[in-house]
Amino acid sequence: MTTSGSSVISALGAGSGVDFIKLATDIAAASFAAQRDQLSARQTALKAQVSAAGQLRGAVTSLASALGDRVRGGDLAPKPELANPAIAKVSVPAGVSPRGNFSLEVTQLAQGQTLVSRALATRDTPVGAGTLTLRFGTVSGASFTPDTARAAAPIAVSATDSLATLAAKINQASNGAVNAYVATGPSGAQLVMKGNEGAASGFVLEAASVNVPANSVPGDLSYLGWSPASSGGELRATARDAAFRLDTVAMTSPTNRVTGLPGGFTMNLTGTNVGAPTTLSFANNSDAISSVMADFVAALNDIAGQVNELASPVGGNLGNDPGARELRRDLSGLASRVVMPGAVGGEPRTLGDLGLALNRDGTFRLDAARLNRSLETSPDAVAAMFTAGASGVFATMDRLARENGLTTDASSLGGSLKRYEAQLASSDARLAKIAEQQDALRLRLTREFTASERRVSASQSTLAFLRQQVDIWSARDR
Repeated sequence: MTTSGSSVISALGAGSGVDFIKLATDIAAASFAAQRDQLSARQTALKAQVSAAGQLRGAVTSLASALGDRVRGGDLAPKPELANPAIAKVSVPAGVSPRGNFSLEVTQLAQGQTLVSRALATRDTPVGAGTLTLRFGTVSGASFTPDTARAAAPIAVSATDSLATLAAKINQASNGAVNAYVATGPSGAQLVMKGNEGAASGFVLEAASVNVPANSVPGDLSYLGWSPASSGGELRATARDAAFRLDTVAMTSPTNRVTGLPGGFTMNLTGTNVGAPTTLSFANNSDAISSVMADFVAALNDIAGQVNELASPVGGNLGNDPGARELRRDLSGLASRVVMPGAVGGEPRTLGDLGLALNRDGTFRLDAARLNRSLETSPDAVAAMFTAGASGVFATMDRLARENGLTTDASSLGGSLKRYEAQLASSDARLAKIAEQQDALRLRLTREFTASERRVSASQSTLAFLRQQVDIWSARDR
């Protein structure tokens, strides 16, 4: 950097022979070196503490998240077994744990209404102008009972509309309730309309032709109208509900996908077995539970190893950190922590009942004998510990992760991380202030040294003049 002082010194020829610019810079740096070095060392330590606290908090959070994924994935839930798999496909949504055995007899599958119109010459033959109205409800024999909760779908039909364009208008107006398309067979082109599953999803076609009186002939819209009592088309399939008996209790469903069953399981009905009930049972997935407990113990040991290293009293970045101490206490009491407060006598309540055991060095091991004993004596209770409810293994680890990550708690890892980050920001601000003070001192010293250089130069000029005069006087005296 070139300052006014350095320019002056250069102009004066640096009469003293001293590099005052470097001298000012060195003095300013030396004046703040101790503070700067102390803060830099503190910053290095704080960054290591931020990294260590974040690492431990992240490890606990990741374990809780991975455990939640396993629970929500449903692979730990009881597995359905259906003696006659052709009847239905049974699934268990994540977070539920159905139990027991059931008898299942499917007497009727749900289906949608299929209506085929009378034929026209081609798919592009005009159908006639007017309004075609879809009304939904229940078709039974020659009667139709409208569903008053569902609005009718009026469709404006122009003189240029054909079966093809009419099918597209029906699909749009019904908003997915009816799927219409044109099929061409030996009789000509016919409009095929298929409704959704369920008895209440039946429909009629009310045709209001622009012709007065209407003529039910090709080219007149009334030709495509249909009701159960008319001969305007052919009903190929009647809309109906699924019907089945679960443990001999008669039930119905508007679709073949049945929900609201005991324990929360669902069924997709695929066939009937009238008079030959099949058996549905739920087997606890003991192998998957044993596997997840082994993985859980391994993950806990990884965290315990990190705690032992990072929170070591000698050389650990978190050797005296309250958040690390709190996490260590949480881990040491984890095996005895109650995860199922509502468990009745004899049922597993703690992680220790699932085989989690603590070693003397703070690491964990899986007590397979204790886990197997719980699986044998209380399989349903063990399965219930691996659901997504307010209690259970996942809920316990999720709370532990949240508690340790809480930034408003000074004794948690989250509180420690917040404190270290605040101290690091303060150190950054202090270093920036020192840099400003150091530069201000350098500039002041440069100005002072410049003034000194001027005085030295002036003195040297005076001395040279005096010497010259003395020499002149001495020459005269000779």
